[in-house]
Amino acid sequence: MRILISADMEGATGVTWPADVLPGAPQWERCRSMFTSDVNAAVLGFFDGGADEVLVNEAHSTMRNLLLEQLDERVEMLTGRHKSLSMVEGVQHGDVDGIAFVGYHAGAGMEGVLAHTYLANSVTGVWLNDVRASEGLLNAHVVAEYGVPVVLVTGDDVACEDALGYAPEALKVAVKDHISRYAAVCRTPARTAADIRAAAKAAAGLAVRQEPLDGGPFTVAVEFDAEHLAMAATVVPGVARIGERKIAYTSATMYEGIRTFKAVTTIVAAAIEEQYG
Repeated sequence: MRILISADMEGATGVTWPADVLPGAPQWERCRSMFTSDVNAAVLGFFDGGADEVLVNEAHSTMRNLLLEQLDERVEMLTGRHKSLSMVEGVQHGDVDGIAFVGYHAGAGMEGVLAHTYLANSVTGVWLNDVRASEGLLNAHVVAEYGVPVVLVTGDDVACEDALGYAPEALKVAVKDHISRYAAVCRTPARTAADIRAAAKAAAGLAVRQEPLDGGPFTVAVEFDAEHLAMAATVVPGVARIGERKIAYTSATMYEGIRTFKAVTTIVAAAIEEQYG
């Protein structure tokens, strides 16, 4: 059994505000250990449950946040940016039986601790076939095309509730309870590690490869906080404005859909000006 862990940081234990996840900030250095603890707990749980291999794909920001030296020696870690499938890189090779979303969060425009979708503030909403979408929902549709089930989701309570919509059978572990975008009631790392490990052990039983799902076509709409960002996004072929601050495109598959989404957000990130956005 081979498990892929997609590891994001905003939904990690103890994380509640931007400095906790901004590489180089003092608080980020502190929170890296708690992030690593969450991931390692999932790793240990999957091995407890019978996994033969676990690959961790670093999925936050620079994708260089986890502390490799604190992970179980049996694991392998994919770290660094510029990957074909970004947050779920590794799922496309036909050897993954189940995927875990560890440290995930709610989407742009939703309630939830550090809620966003790819860009911290400039994206104010994303919809997939008219359904409000988080990174979890987008990625779940990508992995479904490879027959890989989402078996575990960890994050705040809102992220776990969001996961009911895209992975109802997956085990969920809330490591904190949302109060506001920058506040939460947090559990201690010792407690969340125990909870995640137990859930991952049970989730290993759900890691059974399925028939690849062809659910397309997929229409993705993205709303920005400034009209010039919508204009910038139309540089990407197939992307059109459907409003003053909103664009949309349609892809035959979510493989194409997520790659176009990445292109859109990369172009938009380059068009953001200091202070004014």
